[in-house]
Amino acid sequence: MRQLLCTLALACAVTASFAQTAPSAVARPEAASAIAQPEGASALRAKPGWATRTFAVAAANPLATEAGYTMLRAGGSAVDAAVAVQTVLSLVEPQSSGIGGGAFLLHFDGKAIQAFDGRETAPATATPALFLKPDGQPMAMRQATVGGRSVGAPGVVPMLALAHRQHGKLPWAQLFAPAIALARDGFAVSPRMATLLAAETDLKTDPVAARYFFDASGQPWPAGHILRNPELAAVLQRIASEGPSALTEGTVAQAIAAKVQGHASNPGGLTANDLSAYQPIERTPLCMAYRVAQAPPRNYRLCGMPPPSSGMLAVGQILGTLAHTPASTLALEAEKPGAPWLHLYTEAARLAFADRAQFVADPQFVSAPEGGWASLLDDAYLAQRATLISPNGPRMPRALPGQAGAVRSSYAPMAAQTEHGTSHISVVDAWGNALAMTTTIEDAWGARLMVNRGVGLEGGFLLNNQLTDFSFAPTGADGKLVANRVEPGKRPRSSMSPTLVFDADSGQLLATLGSPGGAFIIHFTAKTLYALLHWGLNAQTAIDLPNFGVMDEVLVLEKGRFDAATASALRARGHTVVQVPLPSGLQAIARTPTGWFGGADPRREGVVLGD
Repeated sequence: MRQLLCTLALACAVTASFAQTAPSAVARPEAASAIAQPEGASALRAKPGWATRTFAVAAANPLATEAGYTMLRAGGSAVDAAVAVQTVLSLVEPQSSGIGGGAFLLHFDGKAIQAFDGRETAPATATPALFLKPDGQPMAMRQATVGGRSVGAPGVVPMLALAHRQHGKLPWAQLFAPAIALARDGFAVSPRMATLLAAETDLKTDPVAARYFFDASGQPWPAGHILRNPELAAVLQRIASEGPSALTEGTVAQAIAAKVQGHASNPGGLTANDLSAYQPIERTPLCMAYRVAQAPPRNYRLCGMPPPSSGMLAVGQILGTLAHTPASTLALEAEKPGAPWLHLYTEAARLAFADRAQFVADPQFVSAPEGGWASLLDDAYLAQRATLISPNGPRMPRALPGQAGAVRSSYAPMAAQTEHGTSHISVVDAWGNALAMTTTIEDAWGARLMVNRGVGLEGGFLLNNQLTDFSFAPTGADGKLVANRVEPGKRPRSSMSPTLVFDADSGQLLATLGSPGGAFIIHFTAKTLYALLHWGLNAQTAIDLPNFGVMDEVLVLEKGRFDAATASALRARGHTVVQVPLPSGLQAIARTPTGWFGGADPRREGVVLGD
């Protein structure tokens, strides 16, 4: 196994020679700088894709993948593997996810689909004015993010415990062994972690994080440095022995609350009572029928998370709207999407994001449109939305939210706002279980607060800044309330899009996938789904395709992956086009006639392992 992992690591160290052509000029330089990505780009590493027979696990770091693989080899379930993966990611990919954050998990046990919500909650003292300055204007994102103000009650550990009680096969404590050993004995800082550390400045403002991530002279640890985290090892050992209450109650909870409330310039209101009161929620998955008409025609069922995630709604709306355009008649051009298809995609995405801004928030606080959330995925509704798209251009002047029923929304649309962070895990096990889990602490390095209990051990774990996913402005220009405003106990809207794909006729699971990437998660996931279902690509080649998406009315193309003619043709249709790095972290596992084939994003460090 170790030899296999080393071989994979060596293969991943080879930089991919993505076919690159001269990038086109950026139409609006200021627009490019505004398209901030959750995490910086690092090296491209070619991935071969991995074929397995009975089970597979895909995660964003080889050590995390190996931990999941170890559990599957021991007879563990998909949930067992996910717990082991997440605890290792907390150590080796702390910039993206961890026990101080939250997650959404979509699970299939061979019969039923379940949606587990481990999204963070706002403190009981939170108000809609949480992110407003004294003059009533919204704070800058960085001002809101760094410090205790942005921290919500973490949910990933309680959620995983709930899923494990229902679907675990191995003892809870056994699942923590790989992470505890790595934290105690040390692990090599990965190239990606070193790259992001070198670009990070706010993390140094926290004394605990500064001692852990930087040397005595304030320089970030380089790739290959052996890093040990005895404090995290001790906390994980307690969670392994006592369950999630070891995190949400007692000394660890008190340390979290003290860290949040004690920030010198930007304290938050999270208390130990908020932590102990946290409850994960099992929700009804959101599924839609999806037909691919190209020969041979096939019927699919796409399933994802319901609100407070906007992921499945937006991905489903994009694909469902495209189905009522000429998109399915357009093949790849030179092994990448061409301008005619990108135009249709962009228009469909603009309509989906307009609905997202208008309607989506925590369903405990906001009612779904008339007919429920599924009304936004109704084929007749999406067909009507598609009539707003001109297949040959020009671009719609403005994409407005629709009206799925007779009752109009009483909310104001949420203004465009930066979203961050995240990691993704996909697993299929030998028992017929499968899951897609997207997990996050929000921004890279979260709130830049590292929790340590103060018992003489170095290290600890980072806290999320998840509350910045709420709308900073509680009302719109018309004075109406924004659905996704801050409220006590509320879960912020998310773009996380863990997805399971089924054959609608047989019910057979066909794929599990997802990605990090802030609001671009929706675009990364939609791209990969379309490539799998329409263009017939395997999981790896679908992931490898150039990334793209629309954000705040700007069409964003992955830098160096599209030629000047494509950008020029899109501008001719009225689009503002910029080219920037789009470092997704896609993981996907798809069924094949002989088993499974997994892919991991060349833009990050993930691998797939299985038997």
